[in-house]
Amino acid sequence: VSAAAARLASWSGSVAGLPGLSGLVGGATGAGAAAGAPAALAAQATAGPAAVSQWLDDFVFNLGFGNIGSYNLGSGNIGGLNLGSGKIGNWNLGSGNYGRVNRGGGNTGTANTGSGNAGDYNFGSGNFGSGNLGSGNIGSLNLGSGNFGTINIGGGNQGDVCLGSGNTGDFSLGGGNSGGSNIGFGNNGSGNIGFGNLGSNNIGFGLTGNGQIGFGALNSGSNNIGLFNSGNNNIGFFNSGNNNIGWMNSGNGNTGFGNAGDFNTGFWNAGNSNTSIGSAGNANFGIFDAGNGNFGSFNVGTHNTGFGNSGAGNTGFLNAGDSNTGFWNGGNVNTGFFNGGDTNTGGFNGGNLNTGFASAVDQPVLNSGFGNQGAGNSGFGNSDPNGAVNSGFFNTGTGNSGFSNAGPALIPGFNSGFSNIGTNNAGFVNSGNNLAGISNSGDDSSGIVNSGDQNSGGFNSGTGISGFFR
Repeated sequence: VSAAAARLASWSGSVAGLPGLSGLVGGATGAGAAAGAPAALAAQATAGPAAVSQWLDDFVFNLGFGNIGSYNLGSGNIGGLNLGSGKIGNWNLGSGNYGRVNRGGGNTGTANTGSGNAGDYNFGSGNFGSGNLGSGNIGSLNLGSGNFGTINIGGGNQGDVCLGSGNTGDFSLGGGNSGGSNIGFGNNGSGNIGFGNLGSNNIGFGLTGNGQIGFGALNSGSNNIGLFNSGNNNIGFFNSGNNNIGWMNSGNGNTGFGNAGDFNTGFWNAGNSNTSIGSAGNANFGIFDAGNGNFGSFNVGTHNTGFGNSGAGNTGFLNAGDSNTGFWNGGNVNTGFFNGGDTNTGGFNGGNLNTGFASAVDQPVLNSGFGNQGAGNSGFGNSDPNGAVNSGFFNTGTGNSGFSNAGPALIPGFNSGFSNIGTNNAGFVNSGNNLAGISNSGDDSSGIVNSGDQNSGGFNSGTGISGFFR
């Protein structure tokens, strides 16, 4: 601007040095002929052409640099319809233009085509305004990437009703959206449709919240569908809660295996009314169950059907108790041999009203087998002078069946399996009460190497846990 002002002052001085254009025109008409026409003509011969040339160069049809006017071809022009760079005016073609309808980069105005434009209707990148087509635009109705505004189409948009990926706002369609009512994946908000959403009323998997429909991995809450869910009414596995369908669930009414609680269906369950193997509780269906009303083998309790059961009303062998059917039973009304008790049918029975051989003993101790000590024992090497009603091998205590089980002498142990310590245990090397499985410690647990109470699965520590290494 200062350079243009200097040029304008220079041109004004040149024109002022002339007799005056009005004088020239007046001389032609007779008005200035008397004012020294010869001197004016002389000045016109020297200074007039230079001033006119300078005026034409500065304003009209200029070709060069630093021009002020219109229709210039060059750089640094101030005016319209310039072709070059650094122009200020309209309809410029080049870079660094200031005006409208420019073609180039760094333009400030509207309807620019290029990069770095600031205004409306730009076509390029880095535009600031509305209706831009390109990338890095800030405004509305942009088409491209990195736009900031509303109704954008592209990626990295921030605003409402965006179509693309990485949008932030409402009513976005794409992935990585943050807000409500999004359709895509990785959305954060409510009413999303996709996967990996965080909020309520979502449809997909990996969702966190209530009222979800989908696979729902690693969900925490109620009414989830998926895996690793914690809560109630889950469908999957490693769920902790009630009414779960899957495996390694902890709670009541579960369907699967490794569940801890009541009304479970599966195996390694700890509780009542289980249908499984290795369950600890009552009315179980399977093997390695500890409790009453079991159907299977190595059960501890009454009304069992199988072998190795300890209790009354058992059907099988190695049972310790009353009304047993089988052999190696210790108790009354047994049918078989190696039974110790009254009204036995078979051989090697010790007691009254036996049918068989080597069974009549006065004031019987109700032992059968070899090397047994105590009362009502059957089998081999059940050594405890104060123990009673043991069946199997090398058991100590009362009411044990199997191998090397240890229970209280005065309180029934009701252990079945191998090397169990405590009460109502089934399986192998369990220590505690109501345990089923292998090497569990605590109470009411099933599975493998669980420590604590009401655990199912493996290697869990605590209370009411299902799964592994939790």
